[in-house]
Amino acid sequence: MIDRDTVVQAARDLRVERSLKFLFAAVSLSALAACSTLGSSGPSSREVSHADSRQVGNADIRVIDLTDTVARSLISSEKAADFAGAFGDGSPVSAIIGQGDVLTVTIWESPPAALFGMLGDQTEIKAATDLETARRTDMPQEMVDANGTVSIPFVGTIRAAGRTPRELESLIAARLKGIANRPQVIVGILRNATSNVTVIGKVVTSGRVPLTPRGERLLDVLAVAGGVTEKLEKTTIQVSRASQVVSMPLETLIRDPRQNIRLQPDDVVTAIYQPYSFIALGAINVPSEVNFEATGITLAQALGRIGGLQDNRADTKGIFVFRLEDPTHLDPALVAGAQLTPDGKLPVIYRVDLGDPRAFFIAQSFAIHDRDVLYVSNAPGVDLQKFVSIVSQMAFSVIGISNAVTGN
Repeated sequence: MIDRDTVVQAARDLRVERSLKFLFAAVSLSALAACSTLGSSGPSSREVSHADSRQVGNADIRVIDLTDTVARSLISSEKAADFAGAFGDGSPVSAIIGQGDVLTVTIWESPPAALFGMLGDQTEIKAATDLETARRTDMPQEMVDANGTVSIPFVGTIRAAGRTPRELESLIAARLKGIANRPQVIVGILRNATSNVTVIGKVVTSGRVPLTPRGERLLDVLAVAGGVTEKLEKTTIQVSRASQVVSMPLETLIRDPRQNIRLQPDDVVTAIYQPYSFIALGAINVPSEVNFEATGITLAQALGRIGGLQDNRADTKGIFVFRLEDPTHLDPALVAGAQLTPDGKLPVIYRVDLGDPRAFFIAQSFAIHDRDVLYVSNAPGVDLQKFVSIVSQMAFSVIGISNAVTGN
C-alpha cells in the first residue's frame, strides 16, 4: 500500500518541476529578446562602413579610409590663403587730399604788411635776425567740399582734392605773392576722410581709423581700436579688400610678423569671436562637445582631449570622423557621380584604424574641422559580453528560485 505522504510529495515535486521548466523557458525567451535589444552608443563599425550605400538629405555618403595619401591631399587642398600671400605687404599711403578732408591752413607774412591782420588767430614771432617780426595767422578749418575745393580769403576757391599738402601750400603761396609780404604757407590734414580703415566686430571701439604716410599695419589699427574683447585664441581676424576676403586666427597673426601687413584705404578689418568645436560620441569616457582654438587641432589632439578610448568597449578599427566636406578637397574619382547637398557639400565618413601603428602618425596631420563628429564604435565582442552577463544573471535568479521552492 502506497503511503499518502509519498503521493503528496511526488505531486509537489511534479508541480515544482513544471514551474521550473516554465520559469526556465520564460528566462530563455527574455534572454533571446534581450539579445536583440541590448543598449548601444551608436552604430557598429560594420554598419558605418556600409553607409556609402545610403543617402542623407538626397546626398550620397562616401566612406573614405584615412591613409597618408588622403591626409596629405587634404592638407594641400585645405591650405588657406594668408594675409601676406593674398595682399602682400603693400606700401604706405601717400598724403593725398580728398573730398571731406578737414584742412588746417597757417599763413606767415612779414611786416610791415599785414594782409591777414583782421583774420584768425595771430602770433608774432621774432625772426632770427631780430630785425623784424613775422606774423602767423591760423585760418579757420576748411573742409574739402564735394567738388574737391576749399575757399581761402584773398586766395579764393582753389582745388585741393588730388593734391598733396605740399602742393597746396605752393599754390596758395603763389596766389598770395604780390598781395602779402613774403608769404609762407603750411597746410595740414586735420581729419582724413578718404584714407581710412574700418574696424568692426569684437573690438573695444569700432570705427574708422585714418591711415597716414607712416604706413599703419594691421596690429596698429587693432591697437587703436582698443584691442579685441574676446580671448585671443578664440578670435579670428578678417580683412576685406575690394572683393577679396581673407581670415586668419589672431594668434597666428601675432606669431608670424609677415602677416602684419600694411593696410590700404577702405580696407575693412573684422574681429570675429569664433568658438570652434567638435562632437565626441560612442565608446569614449565622456561623450561631449569639445571646444578648440581658432588655430585648429589634429585628430590625435582631439582623441587626447576626450581622454582616449574606453579599453573595455572601443573598437580600435572603428574610429570615424563625420564631416560635410568640400568636394574640391577630395580626389575627383571619389566625388564622380555623387549627389551633393543643396549647399554643395559631400557627406564624408573618414575611417581610421588605430590598430595600425602608422595611423597615429596620420592622426597627427589630419585636421579636425568645426562641427565635425568624432565617433568610436563598440568592439564586436561587447554585445556578446552583455548577452552573457544577462544570461548569467538570469541563471543565478533561476537557481535561487529553485533553491527557495525545493527548500519549502
